[in-house]
Amino acid sequence: MLCLSEARRNVLSTMLSTSTVFLFGPKQITLAETTGGTFREYIDTFDGYSFLYPKSWIQVRGAGADIFFRDPFFLDENMSVEISSPSSSKYMTVEDLGPPEKAAERVLQQYLTEFMSTRLGVRRTSNILSASSKVADDGKLYYEVEVNIKSFASNNELAVMPQDRVQRLEWDRRYLSVLGVENKRLYELRLQSPELQSPESPEKVFKEEEGDLRRVMDSFRVNKTA
Repeated sequence: MLCLSEARRNVLSTMLSTSTVFLFGPKQITLAETTGGTFREYIDTFDGYSFLYPKSWIQVRGAGADIFFRDPFFLDENMSVEISSPSSSKYMTVEDLGPPEKAAERVLQQYLTEFMSTRLGVRRTSNILSASSKVADDGKLYYEVEVNIKSFASNNELAVMPQDRVQRLEWDRRYLSVLGVENKRLYELRLQSPELQSPESPEKVFKEEEGDLRRVMDSFRVNKTA
């Protein structure tokens, strides 16, 4: 029997088998097939970064990030790259953020700010799962951060009696970030995955997809631009 991730990938198994270069204004984007055909490589020579991504994932435009890909079947599973403004950032190294633990606090706070809700009866819980640093094969220092955020909501937030305003889990997600610095800019690769298929389903999505997600994390590189 196929596992969840294999079943989704098989639906989109027919992809390009050679490198393709696209020009978007000043951007030159290279998409290249990797050995085995499970991943493709995305190279942005204009902004200066690259990574691997599952080849069945699709690019979504207008998502607000520099680049955004998602699983076409599991929309809560996605990835993006955020870059600080070249006019307002003067980063020399990722250590300008402080130690990994300090950077993790910053990452978590940014997520919580973005997910802030004006709905009544919504409660979020969060915790930092890990914060570490590594020197990649390009000789650069990167920070890796993992956080978990859960959202709880009441389906009867206007009820008068407290017992009628019971909060239930609406989503439970794992967020993985890789931070790097180049060109005096801070780059952040973001990966999002549900912990479970749904609050009602015990199927563990993150555990099923973890190997692929960590392959994407390990592949992220920042590069000098012209």
